[in-house]
Amino acid sequence: MSTSATPAGRGAVTGRQVFTSRLRGRPFLDGDGRVIGRVRDVVLLPAAGDEPPQALGLVVQLRRRQIFVGFGRIGEIGADGAHLIGGTVDLGGFTLRPGELLASGLYGRQVKARAVADVAISPSETRRSGWEVSALALREQRGLRRHAPAIVPWHDCRELFDVAPETGHLAGLREMAPADLASAVEEMPVGRRSELAAALDDAELADLLEELPEADQVRLLDSLELERSADVVEEMQPDDAADLLAEMPADKRERLLTAMASVQAADLRRLLRYDGATAGGIMTSQPLIFTPDKTVAEVLARVRNPDESQITAAQVFVCEPPDQTPTGLYLGSVGFQRLLRRPPAVAIGECIQSRVYVRPDLPQRDLAVQLAAYNMVSVAVCDSAGRLLGAATVDDVLDKTLPADWRRKERR
Repeated sequence: MSTSATPAGRGAVTGRQVFTSRLRGRPFLDGDGRVIGRVRDVVLLPAAGDEPPQALGLVVQLRRRQIFVGFGRIGEIGADGAHLIGGTVDLGGFTLRPGELLASGLYGRQVKARAVADVAISPSETRRSGWEVSALALREQRGLRRHAPAIVPWHDCRELFDVAPETGHLAGLREMAPADLASAVEEMPVGRRSELAAALDDAELADLLEELPEADQVRLLDSLELERSADVVEEMQPDDAADLLAEMPADKRERLLTAMASVQAADLRRLLRYDGATAGGIMTSQPLIFTPDKTVAEVLARVRNPDESQITAAQVFVCEPPDQTPTGLYLGSVGFQRLLRRPPAVAIGECIQSRVYVRPDLPQRDLAVQLAAYNMVSVAVCDSAGRLLGAATVDDVLDKTLPADWRRKERR
């Protein structure tokens, strides 16, 4: 990653630190390098305990509108600006959520008899696709003479990130793993759940919903505005989103699908055609898919992506173009361990291990038998023409075959 933003009067770079004041006004570029806006600020979230405050993302000015873009959507920050990963952003107007603060709100604050001149952030070594506050630049001014700022670790100025107890509790909840947070949510009154939903970003709320029973998912979505509900469902895994939509009344489901991006909505409409107790109703429509000409090195680069779940990354599927479901002809699957044993330049088409697949109407009990018989973590689901429609994974099969309240019993 290229980083070059520094506080005024300092050197070019301090390690991989980016100083937030120097980001202001830099271009915000799309995947083709075109300027689509300007960076205005950085959104921070105080963390619980001794964890550094998180840097959640950028406030970007698009003409007359300010939007939020999370760091998970930003691939590089350099002298030429911040680069967007992918082609779309949420154009909803930016507002601070409970517990959040702007980096610019710390500038000028007094601490240790000096004033905050800047806030430095660095890529996190522990949080997925995350950044965190690493240091502050403190300036001491005596008379009319300005001195170069001193760079100190963030924890030397911990008091700057103290928050009100109620806000701090929300920040602590945001740090919890989704499964643990789901357990806490089940004990919350309705009003408290709504406050938490407002404090979480779309991806965090989607992760939470995936851990809740469908009835609780529907109730939590009902507390949100339609546009936000659509954004959150788009962030969910397709199979989980389809299960949630299937629990809704038809008119409410249709309103939500209409509010979603067309590609995601079309994907979910396909999944909703299948009976929930069949392979088609269980499968995810977004496994890792590659055309046979891709090299082992290219495939492993995707497998290493920390945003991919362990189950998804354990096995990849090889198909003729197109590589989006429904694909071209399904050719077979490869486990990542086999890929580790092959030379990086070898084409993935030469590494195929299994050509086993099931039809979308296969009952879930028979699907479980297939997974057990072939000792697979996932299996391809194909139509009558041999096109890949998705993949059914062992964790999703377990989720369907275990008792409905298994999550609640496990947490006791």
